[in-house]
Amino acid sequence: MVEKLKADMIEAMKNKEKERLTVIRMVKAAMDQEHIDRKREINDELLIDVVNKQIKMRRDSISEFEKGNRLDLVDKTQEEITILEKYLPEQLTLEEVNKIIDEIFEEVKPMGQKDMGKVMKEATTKLKGKTDMKMVSEIIKSRLS
Repeated sequence: MVEKLKADMIEAMKNKEKERLTVIRMVKAAMDQEHIDRKREINDELLIDVVNKQIKMRRDSISEFEKGNRLDLVDKTQEEITILEKYLPEQLTLEEVNKIIDEIFEEVKPMGQKDMGKVMKEATTKLKGKTDMKMVSEIIKSRLS
């Protein structure tokens, strides 16, 4: 995935795709920053973490842009999210996510809201990068209630 990112950056430069190049450079810069700050190795796991953070930031921005009625910025930010999603592993369907959560509930056997942390720890291990963890959290909360 990291090699694909580098190759895509070169391709975007050659094809003069400014938007795509800007997004790829932001991801690369964020990865380099993580590498320096936290001494994390630059690998696919780091790329997935960085891309997920970038997507989350952009989704938060979209909700703010919608409140401010800035539809032009909503569209631009949505395009950036589409570019970023290409660097994530294939996303699981809601059905697959629910199946994995069922398995986690079988393993952990939570008794109520107080076991949310245990369930989320397992869910993060199995689902991180494969689906939106905010959605997973909401599903688990509703099941524990």
